[in-house]
Amino acid sequence: MNADTLVLELLTHRGIACIAFKQGMNSRVYEVMRQLPGVLYTKTHKRWYVVNDRPGVFNELFKFFNGHKVFVDYSALRKQASPSSMPLVSEAPLGMQREALLQMEQKLTLRGYARTTAKTYLEQFKHFLKFYPTTAPPDLTEAEITNYLLFLIAQKKASRSTQNQAINAIKFYFEKVLGQERKVYFLERPLKEKKLPVVLNQDEVILLFGAITNLKHSLMLMLIYSAGLRRSELINLRIGDLDMERQVVFIRGGKGRKDRQSLLAKNLEPLLRQYLADYQPRLWLFEGERGEQYSESSLQQIFKRAVAKAGITKEAHLHTLRHSFATHLLESGASTRYIQVLLGHESPKTTEIYTQVTSFSLSKIQSPLDRLEIEPGPKTISE
Repeated sequence: MNADTLVLELLTHRGIACIAFKQGMNSRVYEVMRQLPGVLYTKTHKRWYVVNDRPGVFNELFKFFNGHKVFVDYSALRKQASPSSMPLVSEAPLGMQREALLQMEQKLTLRGYARTTAKTYLEQFKHFLKFYPTTAPPDLTEAEITNYLLFLIAQKKASRSTQNQAINAIKFYFEKVLGQERKVYFLERPLKEKKLPVVLNQDEVILLFGAITNLKHSLMLMLIYSAGLRRSELINLRIGDLDMERQVVFIRGGKGRKDRQSLLAKNLEPLLRQYLADYQPRLWLFEGERGEQYSESSLQQIFKRAVAKAGITKEAHLHTLRHSFATHLLESGASTRYIQVLLGHESPKTTEIYTQVTSFSLSKIQSPLDRLEIEPGPKTISE
């Protein structure tokens, strides 16, 4: 038994149901245990214990020891539980799971994670906990985590992206919330799919913008293409983030919580001035009906409708405008380093993917077939 772990077991003392603490704990864990409200010692059993007299006692123990960064092993409780006591044991993890999700949400907020990332982590972690409904979250082992990931792959047919999201969420809980050392670091990561980005050509971009008649909707998509913005970056723009004189868009707290600047097309100036005069936003550049931030789902619907109206058959998404921005800059002769800064990419390798989809680079390469002098002649059709 690890001295840093507090092992709980069921105990009946003088006819009363109790939860006892096994011996073998180190001095720090022992001192933490002694601070637990209601803790008692029995000479008969030579155990410290608390009375198990209410349904919420398991949840209280979890919150107390987790707050003092003491890992608690609940496995003995499940093994010892009789059929009559099972409802109590099965109820306890449900409360602990809710507590674990709350703690994770608080930690994500304190560490400044983006809203979309935090939502994804919480959703993935919730699915993981539901897979083990009668197990206290801190009691889950690496073997059980691996088993869940195999379930995602074999049964749920989860994409590599979903698998990675699940791994990151689980890692975050054990590493950042519980502070446990390398509990899930050695999971084998799925290979990342290397898909080329979908890019609109310039004629398709013109068709797309021409399909939109609403000034506000048109300006939102044009700004994304003009500056290579992510959808969250557009929604988070404030009125003062546009400098029309310097033709600069200031992006606050982009991916990785980093500020950066990007391009503001000069020909957007008359549209911007008309928009500000007509809509008169108060705080956010693009606001909903009640002055709140414009929603990402509404923005995606605008793009989807415009693509359909323009007759574009490519599998385009809102992020396609950002891909198109980078590709068209590269085709116009801009360096990948310059584009990397504008996009806010941490690594140049992320930006280099656009070299694989530029017509500029492909036009300079000749097919080996074109170098052969082949005399065209009549061909026959044979079975």
